[in-house]
Amino acid sequence: MKKSNLDTLFYSAGGLVLLAIILIAANFLLSVIKARVDLTQGSVYTLSDGTRAILAKLEAPVKIRYYYTQGGNTVPVGIKTFAKRVEDLLAEYKAASNGKVIIEKFNPEPDSDAEESAALDNVEGQQTNTGEKFYLGLAVSFLDKKEAIPVLSADRERLLEYDLTSKISQVTQAKKPVIGLMAGLPVLGRPLNPMTKQQPTEPWVLGSELKRTFEVKKVELDVKKIDDDINVLLVIHPKNITEEAEYAIDQFVLRGGKLVAFVDPYSYFDQQPDMQNPFGGNQAGSSTLYNLFKGWGVEVDSKVIADMTFPSGSGPRLLPTLLMLTNDAFNMDDIVMSQVGTMLVPFGGSFKGKLAEGLKQNVLIHSSKNAMPVDLIIATLSGEPSTRGFAPTGKEEPIAMRLTGKFKSAFPNGEPTPPQAPAKKGEELKPPPPPSGNHMREAKAENSVVLVADVDMLTDGAAVEVQDVFGQKVVVPRNGNLAFAQSLVEQLAGDQNLMNLRSRAAFSKPLTVLRQMEAQAQQSYLGEIKKLEDSRNQITEKLQALQKGRTGGTAGGAAATVLTPEQQAEIEKFRKQATETSKQLKELRKNLRVDTDKLELWTKVVNIGAVPLLVAILGLVLAMRRRNQVRRAVAA
Repeated sequence: MKKSNLDTLFYSAGGLVLLAIILIAANFLLSVIKARVDLTQGSVYTLSDGTRAILAKLEAPVKIRYYYTQGGNTVPVGIKTFAKRVEDLLAEYKAASNGKVIIEKFNPEPDSDAEESAALDNVEGQQTNTGEKFYLGLAVSFLDKKEAIPVLSADRERLLEYDLTSKISQVTQAKKPVIGLMAGLPVLGRPLNPMTKQQPTEPWVLGSELKRTFEVKKVELDVKKIDDDINVLLVIHPKNITEEAEYAIDQFVLRGGKLVAFVDPYSYFDQQPDMQNPFGGNQAGSSTLYNLFKGWGVEVDSKVIADMTFPSGSGPRLLPTLLMLTNDAFNMDDIVMSQVGTMLVPFGGSFKGKLAEGLKQNVLIHSSKNAMPVDLIIATLSGEPSTRGFAPTGKEEPIAMRLTGKFKSAFPNGEPTPPQAPAKKGEELKPPPPPSGNHMREAKAENSVVLVADVDMLTDGAAVEVQDVFGQKVVVPRNGNLAFAQSLVEQLAGDQNLMNLRSRAAFSKPLTVLRQMEAQAQQSYLGEIKKLEDSRNQITEKLQALQKGRTGGTAGGAAATVLTPEQQAEIEKFRKQATETSKQLKELRKNLRVDTDKLELWTKVVNIGAVPLLVAILGLVLAMRRRNQVRRAVAA
């Protein structure tokens, strides 16, 4: 058939009807084939296996009531784009649940029934810069239980799937999970003790928040057995823990209990009387789980981490052991760490050692490579003394980690024998009680334990700021410290599939090159600074040795030694070298600040100005090229 005949057929009435029939048939056939392909980086539109497992266990329908103010100019453009991605994710839940997840959409316009429904579901309205109100939130309900996400924020997009799935898991649970709290500090508060004259203290904010979500049981540091109804054991600063209590934790982990332990080589907020100081005074407390860590192949470094990439303050107030950590220090692939934001770690430690067979390590928080462990005696020094002799290890030190695998007992010989009190005069020493006979040597299934080498981060002084607003105390988080601790407990206490839930990939990628370049510059300068400091110290020692000749004398000490002209010249030479070295040190530190500021400035210039300019130039080139093509076509 000739081309002209084909054109006639296509543009005839019969051809158009035939084309419509083909399109309808193709559309029908393709709708039957339910094929879904996610080509995005990180599979942002694909549900995790953990979510699918939780949805598969649903025995009755779960309703998700989605509130989003549509239409008009009320909602900012960025929110509209984010809301579309939320709807796409909700559609994935509906498709993966086989009808067990029901999505109900509401448009809460002012003074509408949908707005009243949003208020009943605890979904909060937001205000734009112009004062207009809009809604973007949801509520999850199952039978008579309901949980809300009052505000859906694009800042938590990486956690959106986790937030949704955890709410579904919460409403389908029969009762609140039970967690145990073992602490060497008054996390749950302390009543007045007239015997020891201890003053009462209020609960930490962490303790109060945990009571909102869980049933919290206090576990003593000399406990013999962890109650069977405890799902998660949170251990905070276990100073003076007994061997029997460590054994109880050991058996708790082997039978499937989840453990989160915060230990510390230098707990600044736990000041203890210094027994070695005859004039009194206090020293920071320390804690560890010696027997358990030894059995697991883990050791807490007795030194404090100093990090020049994440220090607090600057100049004379620079404190490299008070770490202000950002996303660069977090394992962003872990759901707990993906939206912590920032963390304050005061005088934290690190972990080392070789793990026991069968265990794997997943680091959650780490230092930069521009860090080193420092002695406790200089942990609180600031300014120049805190960086004197600084020599980074060149590796990232683990501050918090998750151990997974089949744990073996850290007590291979069974239950430890408690210490026996000496027998009274005329009485025989009683034999120790026989072992219980229920000793577990190895876990039957894989388990996980989270270890953190800092306790101070959980205290109110480091984690929150309490404000007085119209006579009411309002707690404002300073950082993500409490969110980190709460998320750990929440994850372990919930459905076990939540532990395998990945964070969704971000739609935008943060810039991390600047931070890395700053760290490299600091390492280079600090190396030169250390060389100059060593040289200055050597010159000072030689100068002091020569100057001793001026005060030397006879046995009676009456006559002073007269220095020769050569010795005086040598002293003057060393003085000049010491002065010159100090000037070089000052100049190096100045150059470090200047180069860092310059690097930051040029990075901003490139990102703000150069990239848009490059795009504009590229657009002009393409426009000119297209115009030339049109001219050639017309000329032809």
